[in-house]
Amino acid sequence: MVIDPISDLIIQIKNANDARKASIVIPHSKFREGVAKLLEKAGYVKSVTIKGKKITKSLEIELFYNEDKTPRINGVERVSKLSRRIYAKAKNIRTFYNGFGNIILSTPKGILTDKDAKREKVGGEVLFKIW
Repeated sequence: MVIDPISDLIIQIKNANDARKASIVIPHSKFREGVAKLLEKAGYVKSVTIKGKKITKSLEIELFYNEDKTPRINGVERVSKLSRRIYAKAKNIRTFYNGFGNIILSTPKGILTDKDAKREKVGGEVLFKIW
């Protein structure tokens, strides 16, 4: 049983990236799927596919590497945890890692990166930072 599915997802992706795996398979949920699709759109993973039927659904995430075979994801940091939720208003969202990293937020308009949230002028729960 996984207590924090987002932490589990990002750490599994980071560890598989460090181990130079081609892909990982994790249990499916709509929230995990939304985060994985956003990471695909942001260029951190190559592709996200849904495998299986209703009860045994899983997500297969194909990892992305640079041309020199270095991992695309250098680090992740969970910001909002189960014990302490962190929220940010749209005007308080700052760029992270001089624009080379992303902050992932859960907003009323869905799961967005910091740049998209500022463009949409919407705040929300700060899930994690990735660079």
